[in-house]
Amino acid sequence: MTLGPLMLDLAGVEIDAEERELLAHPSVGGVILFARNFESPEQVRRLTASIHALRKPPLLVAVDQEGGRVQRFRSGFAPLPASHLIGRHYDLEPALGRDSALQAGWLMASELRAVGVDISFAPVLDLDYGVSEVIGDRAFHRSSQVVSELAQHYIRGMREAGMLATGKHFPGHGAVVADSHTSLPEDHRDYVDIAADILPYERLGGTHLAAVMTAHVAYTQVDKLPASFSRWWLQDELRGRLGFAGAVFSDDLTMVAAEIMGDVESRVAGALAAGCDMILVCNDRPGAIQAVEALAAHNEPAGQLRLARLHGRGIIDRETLRDSDRWHSAREVVAHLMDRPDLVLDGQA
Repeated sequence: MTLGPLMLDLAGVEIDAEERELLAHPSVGGVILFARNFESPEQVRRLTASIHALRKPPLLVAVDQEGGRVQRFRSGFAPLPASHLIGRHYDLEPALGRDSALQAGWLMASELRAVGVDISFAPVLDLDYGVSEVIGDRAFHRSSQVVSELAQHYIRGMREAGMLATGKHFPGHGAVVADSHTSLPEDHRDYVDIAADILPYERLGGTHLAAVMTAHVAYTQVDKLPASFSRWWLQDELRGRLGFAGAVFSDDLTMVAAEIMGDVESRVAGALAAGCDMILVCNDRPGAIQAVEALAAHNEPAGQLRLARLHGRGIIDRETLRDSDRWHSAREVVAHLMDRPDLVLDGQA
């Protein structure tokens, strides 16, 4: 059995009977975990093992563990900084910022690999324009060059821990005010003005990023459809001009911004037709069932191969990890990041 194009969620801390049946369907290829699925590191390790045991090849297990306000697993895990704090340290001392990014990426990924998680949807590559309701301090920096540089080191840390990176939200969510969870954001800039947002994907997409996640944002001067459903953005720009060969994830298709495409079946069909390899359907069990049934005959060998490459590599038990010198060193670096340094400008010292 191959990996299907659907990533679904779970209701609680164990797999129930209905979920077991859903996850066995060929249309499904992964599971995304949320805070409600977490009680302790030991519990989530048992949960990921039970998910992986359902299928061959194993289903992908993913989570959003960026740090700051987006960290699904907390108790028993190192507190992780918002990416903005790494950018602040870069402004103070670039070498410190780069090392901090590497250590934060490694710490995040190593702790997740120790409990069997394959993917954290990170890093955020959006630019911090200071206007977005949903991005904000999740972004490294306002400068696309700095975002690219810090993300490269963050991704290197992830890879050293056995996890591949997913950059989000392509082509850029930082310049719109609205939150795509609750409305459809529209970016009215011309394509030339979006170039800075695309630059991190251009610089990192060839060798550093194994996957990207799309933005539910409509860039109205380019295509009236949100990027998640736009063949122009995913085929012409991402695959074509940028030459990206990795996997493409949609953001959650139950978000309000995706409703422009109609019912769940229409959203699923639209995202796959645009070029997504895996689509997320979360917090909507009837919608998940509808999506599974709609994709019973779906078969995309190239996409399946791209997804199969995302399984985590290597695993270390949690006790050994936390006894290691590198864990203690990275934990110290990350704790220092969260001291929130004040940026001293010239003439203020």
